[in-house]
Parts: sequence; structure tokens; C-alpha cells
Amino acid sequence: MKNIFVGNLSFGATEDAVRSMFEQYGTVDRVSIVTDRDTGRAKGFGFVEMSGDAEADRAISSLNGKDLDGRNLTVNEARPKEDRGSGGGGYRGKSGGGSRQNNRW
Repeated sequence: MKNIFVGNLSFGATEDAVRSMFEQYGTVDRVSIVTDRDTGRAKGFGFVEMSGDAEADRAISSLNGKDLDGRNLTVNEARPKEDRGSGGGGYRGKSGGGSRQNNRW
């Protein structure tokens, strides 16, 4: 199975449109367009999983640079997701240590 990155998608691109474009080259297992967690709006890129490596390679070479909705797509094999560690930072609530009696809120 090969995971393919599809970049420079128009914000109106649908998973169905991307799927039909890739299905010309073989079996598409999954299509995922990445959306903003807060607004739900597409971020302009997504991923396609294809089961056949040869089919995926053919799709990559054929679709990279191809026009979809007036935009030239960037299509290549997806890199593995980076390990971002175990978090860190973040909001910890009210600060101020000290004893309980000094923290009246």
C-alpha cells in the first residue's frame, strides 16, 4: 500500500473528485482531504491510499502538475508523519504555587 500526498488542491475540491481522478490508475482504498479543526474548511491538501505500488507510482507520475479546478497539483509519495514527541507546552490553568490559603479564587 502506498500513501500519496496531493497538494495545491482548491479549497472546493471534494474527496469524490480526487478519488475519480486517481481511480483511472488503479484501486483507491482511501481519500482524505485535510480540514482545519476549528473552521472545518479544507486546507488545500490531502492524501490518497492506493493498494498497488505500481498503480500508485503511475498515478503519481501522471497526475503531478495536472490541473484540477484551475490549480496545478503537487502529487508525490507521502513522507512518514514526524514524531512530535509527547506534547509539552499548553495551558496549565491558573498559576501561582504557594499554600492553599493564599490561592482563593
